[in-house]
Amino acid sequence: MKKIEALIKPFELERVKASLGAIEAAGLTVVEVQRCGLRTGPPDRYRTGNGDGDSAPKVKIEIITGDEEALRVARTIARVTDVGCSDASLAILQVDDAVRIRTGERGGAAI
Repeated sequence: MKKIEALIKPFELERVKASLGAIEAAGLTVVEVQRCGLRTGPPDRYRTGNGDGDSAPKVKIEIITGDEEALRVARTIARVTDVGCSDASLAILQVDDAVRIRTGERGGAAI
């Protein structure tokens, strides 16, 4: 199993959800986050306009899927958010196990 984590701009969320629905990806978790870089030097005023560095509101998407679907899901998110031109980021992580607490199902059956 794999976990895909993507940090995107909030306005990209509906397009990502629609595209993931089109490929029948399920189990999407969405969390509002603040992305902050660690920089040295003067504040980055041009980004936020208030001098508090490069902190910017983002949406974090988390999806746990089978190994065979992970690349397709990641590519879909990358295509929709145009990762090449955006400041979105994407990670694919290994998941050793998953448990559906209500039923006790484990592994792929839990997702």
